[in-house]
Amino acid sequence: MVSSLSLPNRAWFAVLAIALGLMVSYPLSAQDAGTEASAEAPTAEAPMDEPGDLKAEENAEGEDAEANVAPTVPGITEPGGDLDALWTCLAAFLVFFMQAGFALVEAGFTRAKNACNIIMKNLMDFAIGSLGFWLIGFGLMFGTTNGLFGTDQFMFDGTSPEALAVKPNPTFNWAFLIFQTVFCATAATIVSGAMAERTKFSAYLVYSVLITCIVYPIFGSWAWGSLYTQAGWLDAKWGFLDYAGSTVVHSIGGWCALAGAITIGPRIGKYTADGKVKPIPGHNITLGALGVFILWLGWFGFNAGSTTAITDGAPFAYICITTNLAAASGVVGALITSWIMFGKPDTSFTLNGALAGLVSITAGCDCLSPGWAAIAGLIGGVIVVLSCVMLDKLKIDDPVGAVSVHGVCGAWGTLAVGLFMKETGLVNSGDPSQLIAQLVGIVTAFVWAFALSMIIFNVIKFTMGLRVTAEEEMQGLDIHEHGMYAYPAHLVTEGTSQAGHVS
Repeated sequence: MVSSLSLPNRAWFAVLAIALGLMVSYPLSAQDAGTEASAEAPTAEAPMDEPGDLKAEENAEGEDAEANVAPTVPGITEPGGDLDALWTCLAAFLVFFMQAGFALVEAGFTRAKNACNIIMKNLMDFAIGSLGFWLIGFGLMFGTTNGLFGTDQFMFDGTSPEALAVKPNPTFNWAFLIFQTVFCATAATIVSGAMAERTKFSAYLVYSVLITCIVYPIFGSWAWGSLYTQAGWLDAKWGFLDYAGSTVVHSIGGWCALAGAITIGPRIGKYTADGKVKPIPGHNITLGALGVFILWLGWFGFNAGSTTAITDGAPFAYICITTNLAAASGVVGALITSWIMFGKPDTSFTLNGALAGLVSITAGCDCLSPGWAAIAGLIGGVIVVLSCVMLDKLKIDDPVGAVSVHGVCGAWGTLAVGLFMKETGLVNSGDPSQLIAQLVGIVTAFVWAFALSMIIFNVIKFTMGLRVTAEEEMQGLDIHEHGMYAYPAHLVTEGTSQAGHVS
């Protein structure tokens, strides 16, 4: 077996592990210290009230009665009650299961010699995202804003006075945290696919921290701050609409992925000297297909769960219908487009068409009619094929089509709201106001995520290094980064499969 980490990589890994340990242990130690201090502090016996003091106290209580009344916890079936919390948790579990879908899609669409690396990255971005979002990201995204980002609710506690002042039900507060956590992890895992098969594992850990703790939550505060505290400037000033995150989650992840793919460069052998594209087939399209079906299932939690409610007429069932129609139409759009362009109905493009349709409806799943949802998904399926071809012409190597599916189709889905929204969309009302608001959000997301990610990736590139060596890339990241293969070694190094090159 080959050692999985060189000395420099061991050093970076140790630094990251120590930093994560301190991040987790600090709040715990601080809480323990506060508890001990409270226990050891001497207490003075309160003197008995004098009659005059009673009178003054009664007056003060009368003046501040409203301020001293504890917020009423909603009943089980009331908005914000435990039934809504249960639905939000169940939806979060579906979105969490999407991590398995992303892992299978990415592993299946890439080569067998990198499968362990793919699994490790999908595991770690959720672990890092969960810790980082709880510690920092939630506060930046949903804390009391200073106009640009949140300034409180760090190390979020659903039972704290600050949280209860916003939502008086601690059960719902915890449900909201887990739901937003799985969204954050989704944005991070998108980047993994576009940079697959040539990225250092240690570098991946570092930029996953920065994306989940800074890039994603700050933009999220601009568009979704009103979900918990105050409206951000995009939704408050411009009226930007992105119900479940075509832009907030998918385009942000897609534009980060684009910056990473450009910075790290294409895989060895992807483009010939004369500029022609040399396909590098995935090793197991069956795994990729299973991943797509898992993602399709998880998307019902992603979109319908964004109601964070099942009471008070929440349109969760309607959203399931628009979501499914868009996905199905995306499949048809990609199938027809690939058949026309390549003479055969391409399996990988058709599978990505389902994801393109799902991303295309995520922003407007609550406000597009079923017919317009199907049209939005159909167009998304066409766009994803054209976008992948265009990126190849630009020599931007994206092994799984993450930039096209999430970045480009995320922008399209957000734009579709301004075009097809039931009452205020341009097609239905003739008023361009909503379309303009959507364009402002799309452009802002691209500038923010792409520019900041270019800085992040280039700093990593010129410090710890972003890309593995040519020898490591040719032999596979599994054996060099993790000291093992996902399959029997002789199959990885010598064999081929019906799905394409294994090695």
